[in-house]
Amino acid sequence: MASARQPIRVAVLGAGSIAQVVHLPILSRMRGVQVAALADRDAHTARTIAERFQVPAVSTEFEQVLTDDIDAVVICTPSNRHEEQVRAALRAGKHVLCEKPLALTAEGVERILDEEGADRRLMVAMNQRFRADAAALRQFVVGGELGDVYYLKTGWLNRYRPRGRTWRERKATAGGGAFMDLGIQMLDLALWTLGYPTPERISAHMYSAPGNEVEDAAALILRLDGDRVINLDCTWNLRAKNDRQFLHLLGSTGSASLTPLAVFKEMPAGLVEVTPPVPASRENAFTASYRAELQAFVEVVRGERAVEAPAEHLVLMRLVEAAYRSAAERREVAL
Repeated sequence: MASARQPIRVAVLGAGSIAQVVHLPILSRMRGVQVAALADRDAHTARTIAERFQVPAVSTEFEQVLTDDIDAVVICTPSNRHEEQVRAALRAGKHVLCEKPLALTAEGVERILDEEGADRRLMVAMNQRFRADAAALRQFVVGGELGDVYYLKTGWLNRYRPRGRTWRERKATAGGGAFMDLGIQMLDLALWTLGYPTPERISAHMYSAPGNEVEDAAALILRLDGDRVINLDCTWNLRAKNDRQFLHLLGSTGSASLTPLAVFKEMPAGLVEVTPPVPASRENAFTASYRAELQAFVEVVRGERAVEAPAEHLVLMRLVEAAYRSAAERREVAL
């Protein structure tokens, strides 16, 4: 555990877009944090990005940055490298924040959970959970203020943008396409909002454009205990002017949605809007959620915040595997 008087020394693995746009800009300006090392297989990229953010140590091998003076590791590499790197960092005694998914398979997540010990903590970067509006909505649901929530529809539809083939479009490196990239985040948000109920059955459909290794779009229906249902849609190829991200839920005594956050509740006097105020931010919700997530991770490293082992990610990855099986076999899969 880092001393409260000393900066937390962080190593970032991977110098790709998520590291450049989110993690490095936020961490490099965070009080009490020093980005001490950066590793990326591309030596030129590693040196260039390290110079931009004034990171003193640079390497093309991630093992070389797991030195004794590193307190924590943030993993931003392609998904197929996550399991290996998380396990190595935990074995080296480091606290870890890993971009999703934690591993490409549920078995991989189980192996990682077996590595976690009392002296080191692991978080998965599900930044949607750190949105102020999502956190406020969840309080209404878990507190029972909307009655029995029986239906939740969510989705993330990104408009079409011409792009070259990257690791995200390859099955071996990404594990999947739009569902693994966008859908997994909204599925986790939906389940987290409901308190992660027990899943029972899943039915999924996935579309891949000719010549593509991974799906461009996915739609699924997940049936949960208590006769509850989650309906999810995601795509990289929305033919529209703007991206769309949404969550709507129906309860026996109310309803809610985001974005924007809106909550309605049936009261003795009739239907009342009970939308709580959400603190205004000068930055967009995406950046604000990552900032809150990284601040939470720093507090975990300092021992100022408790965090449970990410066992919910094991449930999530079992659902992901079942969804791909359902789509491939064109049938509903029992869980």
